[in-house]
Amino acid sequence: MRLLTGSRYFSLKPIVAVVYYVAQFFSIHLNNPHLRLIRQAVAIVRNGGIIVYPTDSCYALGCQLGDKAAMTRIRSIRQVDETHHFTLVCRDLAEISTYAKIDNSQYRLLKASTPGSYTFILQASREVPRRMQHPKRNTIGLRIPDHPVVKALLEELNEPLLSSTLVLPADEVPLNDAEIIRDRLEHQVELVMDAGSCGLEMTSVIDLTGDRPELIRQGKGSLAPFGIN
Repeated sequence: MRLLTGSRYFSLKPIVAVVYYVAQFFSIHLNNPHLRLIRQAVAIVRNGGIIVYPTDSCYALGCQLGDKAAMTRIRSIRQVDETHHFTLVCRDLAEISTYAKIDNSQYRLLKASTPGSYTFILQASREVPRRMQHPKRNTIGLRIPDHPVVKALLEELNEPLLSSTLVLPADEVPLNDAEIIRDRLEHQVELVMDAGSCGLEMTSVIDLTGDRPELIRQGKGSLAPFGIN
């Protein structure tokens, strides 16, 4: 597009908006998280933001359940495809049973091992959007962490948090230092919650969709409840 001013033409180029994320940083008490900070974190999630938060195994990326744009951004940060199992981080077994199909045998195993450092692969219920399920198996990862900050977040959010372990593409182990996390992700997430070290050991991943529990990844959680050697 050109405008004529006097005897000269001036070209007007379209303006392209570029969004830069600058992460907020909350230092939060491990055992007694301040409610004001928890509420601010939940508001960020509800407004489409991605948070980095501590769990009982590692730091994780989290966003609101059903937020397609935020989910796509987490895939981009992790550089994973549609076969990657996201995890619904839940408050309790009642919440898990809303989002997964659970029989009596599975329920007994879940009851004996939660809360804890496990991620369970289960058949997704109709409450789980198709884009969040494994495209071929229609499964979803679910877990109930044993961590005060996560419990406070979920209680305030009043629904599961869509989550993925914070392992970046160039790394072999999860990020564990909140200051380093902020340096590396400050333009890709909206909030980093620092509650100190979470460790480097990820959850044990147990597939409960078959006739017997199957170990997908051995991690922090004991395998004794599942009869896996």
